[in-house]
Amino acid sequence: MEYRGKITELLEANMTERGFKLWKGIDSMIPDTWNKLTASTKKYHKKLNGDVATNGEHVYEMLFSAVKIYRLFGFKVKTSECDKILFALSLHDILKYGKMGDRRHTDVKHDREAADLVSVNKSTFLEILTEEQFEIMEESMRFHSGRWSTDVPKNKPFSFKDYNPETLFVHILDMMSTQDLIQTDVRQ
Repeated sequence: MEYRGKITELLEANMTERGFKLWKGIDSMIPDTWNKLTASTKKYHKKLNGDVATNGEHVYEMLFSAVKIYRLFGFKVKTSECDKILFALSLHDILKYGKMGDRRHTDVKHDREAADLVSVNKSTFLEILTEEQFEIMEESMRFHSGRWSTDVPKNKPFSFKDYNPETLFVHILDMMSTQDLIQTDVRQ
């Protein structure tokens, strides 16, 4: 299955025009790791059939679910609020195989690396998001692994009460996808 194309279609249908234009630019510059496995050792993130999802499948599941949930609760798509979440989901694992996408194994600090990369390009995102929306997007990426996130303070217990609700939302979708709890329109 070619998930990169499905991701592009889903984003075009649900992002603002400016948000999707930015996505296309980003997609042309990020490492193409859509067909690499979410777990390079094949020990984790197994589907019910024993296969390990690709990054593309994983991200598509999260995006598909987010859009369904948004519509279910009457949230509007094609808004900067929706763009904020769709960017966080699309970009959360972009550096899972390193900055060039050529690492043999997944990088356990990919959450920090992806959030730092977005932070360096903050001014570009502020052309379509507010400062608050950007901060929430960046936090959602940085802490998408929940208590296992690289930047979780070591001196106190982890609690999502210390973070934005969107960060919990991204984490839940991430965990649901890695545990094979999401159905999409793709049937194999």
